Amino acid sequence: MTSSPLRVVVAKPGLDGHDRGAKVVARALRDAGVEVIYTGLHQTPEQIVEAAVAEDADAIGMSVLSGAHLTLFRRVVDLLAERDASDVVVFGGGIIPQDDIPLLKEMGVAEVFTPGTTTSEITRWVREHLAAH
Repeated sequence: MTSSPLRVVVAKPGLDGHDRGAKVVARALRDAGVEVIYTGLHQTPEQIVEAAVAEDADAIGMSVLSGAHLTLFRRVVDLLAERDASDVVVFGGGIIPQDDIPLLKEMGVAEVFTPGTTTSEITRWVREHLAAH
């Protein structure tokens, strides 16, 4: 019996229009055998959570460069709880100040990747963390 591949929704919430990093991560995850659902630009937290629930995703990976990371991650985590989907792992990256990372983790974000993180580090974390989850 084979296990199902990991499923990750990669999302760009808010008004940020720069998605190169999200697309690079999505491709790296796909190359590592992860099923990736890329939601595209300008997604609301509601759209992101709906995609994750509809796709039976194991995780949501969000890329936030706009400075609204605390608000956007909080809303996604809260919506997952409202949908009884708190088992969906939330991780992300982007331009996020080091001082905000502990706050994000306190609210339920499993990991935060900052500029300079390699795609192999991200794919390794996804495989290890989601396999254990």
